[in-house]
Amino acid sequence: MWLAGGHGCRGTVGPGGENRRHVPLPRPHDLTSLVLRTDFTDDTAWDRLKAAIDSADDVSGATYVSDPAYAGVSIQTLVDIDAAANERDRVCYLFLADATTMTDDEQRLLAVDLWGEPGRTFRMPPHAYAEVSANLATANMSFEEFADAADQSGTYRGLADG
Repeated sequence: MWLAGGHGCRGTVGPGGENRRHVPLPRPHDLTSLVLRTDFTDDTAWDRLKAAIDSADDVSGATYVSDPAYAGVSIQTLVDIDAAANERDRVCYLFLADATTMTDDEQRLLAVDLWGEPGRTFRMPPHAYAEVSANLATANMSFEEFADAADQSGTYRGLADG
């Protein structure tokens, strides 16, 4: 897959001959989940989102990535990037801080399945992040279980709110 820029990537020529770099998805730290920023219009909103996620739990369960190489990346591109990775480097799921996240009053993240049903999504407010991330990271619950528990707007609000 081809994205502009990236760290530690080898230079290549992308479709149409333009210079691009092949950018694998970043790997989250052990027992954390990847929160990938794809909208770069509001740094204050990004900082507010990170603070909301971190304040919801005693231990940070997030690996935050704010790399402009991922600006506006599509879900299908993320699915394709992960599918092309070797098994050891697969991410399986991630959380996007996209344009909706940055402008939404609730700052709902977009959870993206990259493994079981690649491309399946649901939204969730930052207060639900610790619950979802911990259960997915330890395989206590599946992405499907959270997605199926989302309300009519496609938002998972947490076990306590469900």
